[in-house]
Amino acid sequence: MSRTRSWLAILLAGAAIAAVWIVSRKTMPLEVDFVKITRETIVSTLATNGRVEPLEWMPARAERSGVVTRVLVSRGQYVKKAEPLVELDTRVAAAELSKAQAAIQEAQAQQQLLNQGGRIAERQQIDADLARARLDLKAAQTNAQTLERLVAKQAATRQELDSARQTEDQLKLRIQALEEHKTALVTGTDKEIAKARVQEAQSAAAVARTNLDLSVVHAPMDGTVYDFDLKQGAFVNPGDSIAKVGKLDRVRVTVYVDEPDLGKVRKGEVVNITWDALPGHQWKGQVDKLPTQIVPLGTRQVGEVGCVIENPNRDLLPNANINADIEATAAANVLVLPKEAIRRQGSETGVLLLQGDRVIWRKIELGLSSYTKAQVLSGLMDGAAVALPTEKPIKSGSRVEPVYQ
Repeated sequence: MSRTRSWLAILLAGAAIAAVWIVSRKTMPLEVDFVKITRETIVSTLATNGRVEPLEWMPARAERSGVVTRVLVSRGQYVKKAEPLVELDTRVAAAELSKAQAAIQEAQAQQQLLNQGGRIAERQQIDADLARARLDLKAAQTNAQTLERLVAKQAATRQELDSARQTEDQLKLRIQALEEHKTALVTGTDKEIAKARVQEAQSAAAVARTNLDLSVVHAPMDGTVYDFDLKQGAFVNPGDSIAKVGKLDRVRVTVYVDEPDLGKVRKGEVVNITWDALPGHQWKGQVDKLPTQIVPLGTRQVGEVGCVIENPNRDLLPNANINADIEATAAANVLVLPKEAIRRQGSETGVLLLQGDRVIWRKIELGLSSYTKAQVLSGLMDGAAVALPTEKPIKSGSRVEPVYQ
């Protein structure tokens, strides 16, 4: 019986101890992380996005139609001005040039023939006929003179003399006709026509030669090739863009700033650029051009802010979609607290301020903000301790055990 009473006493004592521990545990203050308000310089950063393009660039365009037979460069390759980029099919242009050159030779031969007075065989035949006719005329004139003397002596008849003179006249007419024929072999009009044919053939050759030269598309400037995806066998028309060539050591980044934030942006402000394709890389530059109008961008109304970014390694590529942080405004020696300490209570903004061993709600007014911190304009003093977020909710008036970060 005494043993039973001993065990019962032990159990009652244990229960009492547990009850006391539970009650004391409930009344112990909760451990809460706190941070003290400090003074420092804060930079208001405006986060947005944008797009990259070269600061200087020129397009390379096809100047004639044709099929791409050779691709001589690749995207991202650095080229010199006039360096060939692609070649077009030259067969048609080469055939047109050969045809034009043959036409030049033919027209020049015809022109030379006319300058010499016509075809040699034809001229020689006329000259031979003229020589024979002149000899015949000389003989006819001698015969007529002889008959005149004989008629005067009544040794020949008048009829014979008339016949001789008629033969003489016919020969004169023949000589005149042959001379006119020789002169008519080449006229001034014929020479002009021949000259025009030579010029026409030369013009056709020049066009064909130009088309042959235009079969190669060259780089318009020193720079890096981008916007280039032509493949062998592709067909291009005059004016089609073959590629763009730009200088990438400095690039222009157009960043899209939402309309309400545009008033914060000024020329000369520092811009930090990051690109998801190259994690850990950062490029710096500054704002050099403010927007002149508001434009729609999806569901946003934005101003296009121009920035010049240094890109010495040429690794920030054209058309890249980037993230931009504009260091819009800075304030030195101001009260600053971490953003995670800021709480919302209805329409008010405030913090849980440590007073003694309890926290109380304190309304505050904020100024500039960066990614992680915010400026305190009113409501807190230098060195004040404010609560950071906790796993268990706490409210104004709660007892706490502060742990400082």
